[in-house]
Amino acid sequence: MAQHIGIVACSAEGAALCYRTICLEALRVMGEHNHPEITMNSIPMAKFMPYFYKNELEQIAGIMLESAHKVAKAGAEFAICPDNTCHMAFDLVAKDSPIPWLNIAEVVAEEATKNHFKRIGVLGTKYLMEGNVYPKVFDKYSLAYEIPSDEEREKINSIIFKELVNGIILEDSRLYFNEVIQKLKEGGCDAVTLSCTEIPLIIRPDDCPLPSLDSTRLLAKAALGNALI
Repeated sequence: MAQHIGIVACSAEGAALCYRTICLEALRVMGEHNHPEITMNSIPMAKFMPYFYKNELEQIAGIMLESAHKVAKAGAEFAICPDNTCHMAFDLVAKDSPIPWLNIAEVVAEEATKNHFKRIGVLGTKYLMEGNVYPKVFDKYSLAYEIPSDEEREKINSIIFKELVNGIILEDSRLYFNEVIQKLKEGGCDAVTLSCTEIPLIIRPDDCPLPSLDSTRLLAKAALGNALI
């Protein structure tokens, strides 16, 4: 029997992509119409946003733990959060959670190492890019990393919160991401991690200047693998 997966959601688009990926990937290994049992709890992103602005990690952790208790009560045996920015509070959540968690940055680092990447460009919200979620994990895996410039971080943050989380995909924004990724490539990066769970909705691997590490789908595949152990 597959383990019951709990999804602690933040943005609708990222959580939906993660859920859908688990179900589609499960078809290959579990058979037609089959996937692990999944329970999702989605507290509105509006409750998270003030704490993202102020970097108030205990409050972010509190919301995540509220969801964790709900999915655990429904029978989930472990949890994932398909939101990279929420992982700023991951350590606080993990120590008080009623069930174990998978860490999205660990999943990305493992994939980067498997593919022999050495220097990773990190794209995400401003809070994620300027925070310690990926540096802490990448240091452990001996991976170097780069983030975009101040101006680029501001514009990427605006695209994420004004467009992507609302399901708005604009060609100009897609091309802007490619420009930023090209600069990361010129700066020595050999891969880029899409460390906002909505960025995979706008990046096209076929014309992306660097190989991309899709944090959303990688987390979904890792959750499926963990459920089937």
